[in-house]
Amino acid sequence: MDLRELGYFVAIYEERSVSAAARRSYVSQPSVSAALANLEHELATPLFVRHRQGATPTAAGEQLYPIAQRLVGEARGLPALFKAVPGRRRLTVGLMRSIDQTRTRALVEVLAHDAAIDLRLVDADQPCDLRIVSRTLQTPAEVFVPLWQERYVVALPKAHVLAARASLRATDLVGERLVARCHCENAARFAGAGQRFDVVAVAPTEEWALALVAAGVGIAILPEGSITRVAAVVRRPLREARARREVGIAYGARSAPAELARVVTRLVAKAPSLGRRRR
Repeated sequence: MDLRELGYFVAIYEERSVSAAARRSYVSQPSVSAALANLEHELATPLFVRHRQGATPTAAGEQLYPIAQRLVGEARGLPALFKAVPGRRRLTVGLMRSIDQTRTRALVEVLAHDAAIDLRLVDADQPCDLRIVSRTLQTPAEVFVPLWQERYVVALPKAHVLAARASLRATDLVGERLVARCHCENAARFAGAGQRFDVVAVAPTEEWALALVAAGVGIAILPEGSITRVAAVVRRPLREARARREVGIAYGARSAPAELARVVTRLVAKAPSLGRRRR
Protein backbone atom coordinates (compact mmCIF):
# COMPACT_ATOMS: atom_id res chain seq x y z
CA MET A 1 0.00 0.00 0.00
CA ASP A 2 1.31 3.46 -0.85
CA LEU A 3 0.06 7.03 -1.09
CA ARG A 4 -0.32 6.75 -4.85
CA GLU A 5 -2.84 3.94 -4.43
CA LEU A 6 -4.67 5.88 -1.72
CA GLY A 7 -4.72 8.93 -3.99
CA TYR A 8 -6.33 6.90 -6.79
CA PHE A 9 -8.81 5.47 -4.28
CA VAL A 10 -9.81 9.00 -3.19
CA ALA A 11 -10.23 10.06 -6.82
CA ILE A 12 -12.46 7.04 -7.58
CA TYR A 13 -14.53 7.68 -4.46
CA GLU A 14 -15.07 11.35 -5.29
CA GLU A 15 -15.62 10.84 -9.02
CA ARG A 16 -17.64 7.60 -8.59
CA SER A 17 -15.87 6.35 -11.71
CA VAL A 18 -12.55 4.64 -12.46
CA SER A 19 -12.26 6.28 -15.88
CA ALA A 20 -13.03 9.73 -14.46
CA ALA A 21 -10.49 9.15 -11.68
CA ALA A 22 -7.88 8.23 -14.31
CA ARG A 23 -8.54 11.45 -16.25
CA ARG A 24 -8.37 13.49 -13.05
CA SER A 25 -5.07 11.82 -12.08
CA TYR A 26 -3.60 12.13 -15.63
CA VAL A 27 -2.86 8.40 -15.85
CA SER A 28 -4.30 5.49 -17.83
CA GLN A 29 -7.42 3.69 -16.65
CA PRO A 30 -5.57 0.33 -16.36
CA SER A 31 -3.08 1.98 -13.97
CA VAL A 32 -5.90 3.13 -11.68
CA SER A 33 -7.65 -0.25 -11.90
CA ALA A 34 -4.41 -2.08 -11.04
CA ALA A 35 -3.74 0.20 -8.07
CA LEU A 36 -7.29 -0.33 -6.78
CA ALA A 37 -6.99 -4.10 -7.18
CA ASN A 38 -3.71 -4.08 -5.25
CA LEU A 39 -5.23 -1.96 -2.48
CA GLU A 40 -8.26 -4.26 -2.20
CA HIS A 41 -5.92 -7.26 -2.08
CA GLU A 42 -3.85 -5.75 0.73
CA LEU A 43 -6.95 -4.83 2.74
CA ALA A 44 -8.61 -8.17 1.90
CA THR A 45 -11.93 -6.48 1.12
CA PRO A 46 -13.66 -4.92 -1.91
CA LEU A 47 -13.81 -1.13 -1.78
CA PHE A 48 -16.16 -0.49 -4.71
CA VAL A 49 -18.92 -2.20 -6.63
CA ARG A 50 -18.26 -1.46 -10.28
CA HIS A 51 -21.17 -1.21 -12.74
CA ARG A 52 -22.09 0.49 -16.00
CA GLN A 53 -22.81 3.80 -14.34
CA GLY A 54 -19.46 3.87 -12.52
CA ALA A 55 -18.31 2.70 -9.10
CA THR A 56 -20.23 2.67 -5.81
CA PRO A 57 -18.21 2.45 -2.57
CA THR A 58 -18.81 -0.52 -0.30
CA ALA A 59 -19.07 -0.14 3.49
CA ALA A 60 -15.31 -0.71 3.66
CA GLY A 61 -14.79 2.00 1.05
CA GLU A 62 -16.90 4.43 3.05
CA GLN A 63 -14.83 3.65 6.14
CA LEU A 64 -11.51 4.06 4.34
CA TYR A 65 -12.35 7.34 2.56
CA PRO A 66 -11.94 9.86 5.42
CA ILE A 67 -8.70 8.16 6.52
CA ALA A 68 -7.26 8.08 2.99
CA GLN A 69 -8.36 11.66 2.34
CA ARG A 70 -6.53 12.86 5.44
CA LEU A 71 -3.35 10.91 4.68
CA VAL A 72 -3.21 12.08 1.07
CA GLY A 73 -3.94 15.68 2.09
CA GLU A 74 -1.21 15.67 4.72
CA ALA A 75 1.29 14.24 2.24
CA ARG A 76 0.46 16.93 -0.32
CA GLY A 77 0.92 19.61 2.32
CA LEU A 78 4.42 18.51 3.30
CA PRO A 79 6.30 20.75 0.80
CA ALA A 80 4.58 23.86 2.15
CA LEU A 81 5.30 22.74 5.70
CA PHE A 82 9.04 23.01 5.11
CA LYS A 83 8.99 26.14 2.99
CA ALA A 84 9.81 29.12 5.20
CA VAL A 85 8.58 32.66 4.54
CA PRO A 86 11.53 35.13 4.55
CA GLY A 87 11.56 37.58 7.44
CA ARG A 88 8.96 35.72 9.51
CA ARG A 89 9.41 33.25 12.36
CA ARG A 90 7.93 29.86 11.64
CA LEU A 91 5.44 28.73 14.27
CA THR A 92 4.15 25.16 14.08
CA VAL A 93 0.94 24.54 16.02
CA GLY A 94 -0.37 21.04 16.70
CA LEU A 95 -4.15 20.55 16.85
CA MET A 96 -5.86 17.49 18.31
CA ARG A 97 -8.29 15.96 15.86
CA SER A 98 -11.35 16.19 18.08
CA ILE A 99 -11.61 19.93 18.63
CA ASP A 100 -14.14 22.75 18.58
CA GLN A 101 -13.59 24.23 15.12
CA THR A 102 -15.30 27.56 15.83
CA ARG A 103 -13.19 28.31 18.91
CA THR A 104 -10.02 27.02 17.30
CA ARG A 105 -10.60 29.09 14.19
CA ALA A 106 -10.74 32.22 16.33
CA LEU A 107 -7.35 31.32 17.83
CA VAL A 108 -5.80 30.45 14.48
CA GLU A 109 -6.97 33.76 13.03
CA VAL A 110 -4.98 35.58 15.71
CA LEU A 111 -1.82 33.83 14.55
CA ALA A 112 -2.60 33.87 10.82
CA HIS A 113 -2.87 37.67 10.84
CA ASP A 114 0.36 38.18 12.79
CA ALA A 115 2.86 39.64 10.30
CA ALA A 116 5.78 38.23 12.33
CA ILE A 117 4.56 34.61 12.18
CA ASP A 118 4.84 32.04 9.41
CA LEU A 119 2.09 29.70 10.64
CA ARG A 120 2.03 25.93 10.09
CA LEU A 121 -0.68 23.57 11.41
CA VAL A 122 -0.09 19.85 12.03
CA ASP A 123 -1.62 16.99 14.02
CA ALA A 124 -1.03 17.23 17.77
CA ASP A 125 1.18 14.12 17.76
CA GLN A 126 3.63 15.63 15.25
CA PRO A 127 6.66 17.83 16.12
CA CYS A 128 5.48 21.37 16.86
CA ASP A 129 6.17 24.47 18.96
CA LEU A 130 2.89 24.33 20.88
CA ARG A 131 -0.25 22.24 20.89
CA ILE A 132 -3.93 23.03 21.42
CA VAL A 133 -5.15 19.87 23.13
CA SER A 134 -7.14 18.44 26.00
CA ARG A 135 -5.39 18.51 29.38
CA THR A 136 -5.41 14.70 29.34
CA LEU A 137 -2.95 14.81 26.41
CA GLN A 138 -0.40 16.93 28.29
CA THR A 139 3.01 15.25 28.55
CA PRO A 140 5.31 15.47 31.64
CA ALA A 141 7.64 17.80 29.72
CA GLU A 142 4.87 20.31 28.97
CA VAL A 143 3.10 23.03 30.88
CA PHE A 144 -0.63 23.45 30.25
CA VAL A 145 -2.42 26.80 29.98
CA PRO A 146 -6.25 26.42 30.01
CA LEU A 147 -8.35 28.09 27.32
CA TRP A 148 -11.89 26.70 27.74
CA GLN A 149 -13.94 23.83 29.14
CA GLU A 150 -16.62 21.86 27.35
CA ARG A 151 -18.90 19.01 28.33
CA TYR A 152 -19.36 15.62 26.73
CA VAL A 153 -22.77 14.87 25.30
CA VAL A 154 -24.50 11.75 24.04
CA ALA A 155 -25.50 11.72 20.37
CA LEU A 156 -28.63 9.61 19.82
CA PRO A 157 -30.86 8.75 16.88
CA LYS A 158 -34.07 10.79 17.16
CA ALA A 159 -36.15 7.63 17.54
CA HIS A 160 -34.02 6.30 20.43
CA VAL A 161 -35.93 5.76 23.68
CA LEU A 162 -33.39 7.87 25.63
CA ALA A 163 -33.90 10.85 23.28
CA ALA A 164 -37.05 11.74 25.24
CA ARG A 165 -34.95 12.66 28.30
CA ALA A 166 -33.50 16.13 28.80
CA SER A 167 -30.22 14.77 30.20
CA LEU A 168 -28.63 11.41 30.89
CA ARG A 169 -26.52 9.66 33.49
CA ALA A 170 -23.69 7.30 32.63
CA THR A 171 -25.69 4.46 34.16
CA ASP A 172 -28.43 5.05 31.57
CA LEU A 173 -25.99 3.99 28.87
CA VAL A 174 -25.06 0.56 30.22
CA GLY A 175 -25.46 -2.04 27.49
CA GLU A 176 -26.03 0.51 24.72
CA ARG A 177 -24.58 -0.04 21.25
CA LEU A 178 -21.67 2.41 21.03
CA VAL A 179 -20.06 4.07 18.03
CA ALA A 180 -16.57 4.68 19.42
CA ARG A 181 -14.10 7.26 18.11
CA CYS A 182 -10.63 6.02 17.20
CA HIS A 183 -8.94 9.22 18.44
CA CYS A 184 -10.96 9.90 21.61
CA GLU A 185 -8.47 11.22 24.16
CA ASN A 186 -10.80 10.29 27.04
CA ALA A 187 -11.78 6.80 25.91
CA ALA A 188 -10.08 5.27 28.95
CA ARG A 189 -12.05 7.51 31.29
CA PHE A 190 -15.39 6.29 29.97
CA ALA A 191 -14.26 2.69 29.64
CA GLY A 192 -12.91 2.71 33.18
CA ALA A 193 -16.11 4.05 34.67
CA GLY A 194 -17.61 0.59 34.86
CA GLN A 195 -19.85 1.14 31.87
CA ARG A 196 -20.45 -1.93 29.73
CA PHE A 197 -20.82 -0.75 26.16
CA ASP A 198 -21.33 -2.90 23.10
CA VAL A 199 -18.88 -1.28 20.66
CA VAL A 200 -20.38 -1.84 17.21
CA ALA A 201 -18.21 0.57 15.17
CA VAL A 202 -15.09 2.73 15.45
CA ALA A 203 -15.37 6.01 13.56
CA PRO A 204 -12.28 7.89 12.30
CA THR A 205 -13.95 11.32 12.61
CA GLU A 206 -16.79 13.01 14.50
CA GLU A 207 -18.67 13.48 11.22
CA TRP A 208 -18.50 9.77 10.51
CA ALA A 209 -19.59 8.94 14.07
CA LEU A 210 -22.64 11.20 13.69
CA ALA A 211 -23.47 9.64 10.32
CA LEU A 212 -23.48 6.20 11.92
CA VAL A 213 -25.66 7.47 14.77
CA ALA A 214 -28.08 8.98 12.25
CA ALA A 215 -28.22 5.61 10.49
CA GLY A 216 -29.27 3.94 13.75
CA VAL A 217 -26.06 1.94 14.23
CA GLY A 218 -25.67 3.10 17.84
CA ILE A 219 -25.02 6.07 20.12
CA ALA A 220 -21.84 8.12 20.46
CA ILE A 221 -20.21 10.15 23.25
CA LEU A 222 -18.54 13.27 21.90
CA PRO A 223 -17.25 16.66 23.08
CA GLU A 224 -20.04 19.18 22.60
CA GLY A 225 -17.91 21.60 20.59
CA SER A 226 -16.96 19.03 17.97
CA ILE A 227 -20.54 18.13 17.02
CA THR A 228 -22.13 19.56 13.90
CA ARG A 229 -25.88 19.61 13.39
CA VAL A 230 -27.34 16.45 11.85
CA ALA A 231 -31.10 16.36 11.32
CA ALA A 232 -31.57 12.75 12.46
CA VAL A 233 -29.43 13.12 15.61
CA VAL A 234 -30.25 14.65 19.00
CA ARG A 235 -27.76 15.57 21.75
CA ARG A 236 -28.27 15.05 25.45
CA PRO A 237 -25.82 16.23 28.15
CA LEU A 238 -24.29 13.85 30.67
CA ARG A 239 -24.98 14.90 34.27
CA GLU A 240 -21.72 13.60 35.75
CA ALA A 241 -19.22 16.33 36.61
CA ARG A 242 -16.42 14.18 35.18
CA ALA A 243 -18.04 14.28 31.73
CA ARG A 244 -16.14 17.43 30.81
CA ARG A 245 -12.78 18.21 29.30
CA GLU A 246 -10.43 21.18 29.51
CA VAL A 247 -8.76 22.41 26.32
CA GLY A 248 -5.68 24.58 26.38
CA ILE A 249 -2.15 25.23 25.19
CA ALA A 250 0.55 22.65 25.91
CA TYR A 251 4.19 23.53 25.31
CA GLY A 252 7.68 22.85 26.65
CA ALA A 253 8.33 25.79 28.93
CA ARG A 254 12.03 25.03 29.50
CA SER A 255 12.94 25.42 25.84
CA ALA A 256 10.36 28.05 24.94
CA PRO A 257 11.82 31.21 23.35
CA ALA A 258 10.51 34.66 24.21
CA GLU A 259 8.54 34.78 20.94
CA LEU A 260 6.62 31.67 21.94
CA ALA A 261 5.74 33.18 25.32
CA ARG A 262 4.31 36.17 23.44
CA VAL A 263 2.16 33.86 21.31
CA VAL A 264 0.83 32.03 24.37
CA THR A 265 -0.02 35.35 26.02
CA ARG A 266 -1.97 36.47 22.94
CA LEU A 267 -3.96 33.23 22.76
CA VAL A 268 -4.80 33.33 26.45
CA ALA A 269 -5.99 36.93 26.04
CA LYS A 270 -8.32 35.75 23.28
CA ALA A 271 -9.77 32.90 25.38
CA PRO A 272 -12.37 34.91 27.39
CA SER A 273 -14.12 35.95 24.17
CA LEU A 274 -14.54 32.33 23.06
CA GLY A 275 -17.11 31.51 25.74
CA ARG A 276 -19.75 28.86 25.07
CA ARG A 277 -20.49 28.16 21.44
CA ARG A 278 -23.85 29.31 20.14
CA ARG A 279 -25.75 26.71 18.15
